[in-house]
Amino acid sequence: MKKYLLLAAICVVNTGFAQSWTKQYNYVDEFKCGLARVDKDGKHGFADKNGKLVLPLKYDEAMPFQEGMAAVKWNGKWGYADSTGKEVVAAQYDEAFSFCEGVAAISKDGLYGFIDKTGAIVIPLQYTGVSGFSEGLAAVSNKKNRYGFIDKKGQEVIAFKFNYAKSFTDGIAKVMVNEKWMNIDATGKTVKEE
Repeated sequence: MKKYLLLAAICVVNTGFAQSWTKQYNYVDEFKCGLARVDKDGKHGFADKNGKLVLPLKYDEAMPFQEGMAAVKWNGKWGYADSTGKEVVAAQYDEAFSFCEGVAAISKDGLYGFIDKTGAIVIPLQYTGVSGFSEGLAAVSNKKNRYGFIDKKGQEVIAFKFNYAKSFTDGIAKVMVNEKWMNIDATGKTVKEE
C-alpha cells in the first residue's frame, strides 16, 4: 500500500513541476505536433512540453499546429511556421487556414486558393469561398457564388450548382439547393440520410 501511495505522490509532484511553466502565460492551448500555442499580453507564440519557446511571442494571431504547420499572423498578414520554429511561408495573405491533406486554403484580395507546405500555390486564387480538403475534395464557390467541389489538382469534380456546401465526412457532404439541405456522395448524387 505504501508503495502505491509513494508512486501516486511522485506522479502528482512530477505533473506539478511539468506544468509550472504554464503560469507565466495568459493562455496555454493543448499540444499539437509537440507544441502548444501560448498567449501573453496579446501576443502569441508556441512552446514545447518543457516550456521552451520554439516560436516567440510575436504573433498577433496564431492557429494550432496541424500537419506540422501553423498559420500565424504578424504585420497584419498571415503566413505559416513549421514545428521546428521556422517561418516557412512569408506573411502575405489576408486569411489562412490550417493544413488538411497536405494543402492549406489562403486568401488575398477577396479570392481564395490553396498552397502546399513549401508555400507554392497549387490551386490559383480564384474562388470566393473555400473549405479545407476532406476525403480528397474541397467545397469551393465561384464568382457567381455557386458551390461545387474540386480535387487537389483544382479540377472540378462536382459541378458548381449549390447555394452552399460543407466538407465531406464519411463519404457524404451536406449541400444546399434552393434553401433545402440534402446529402450527396463523392459523385454528386443525392443520398438519403441514415
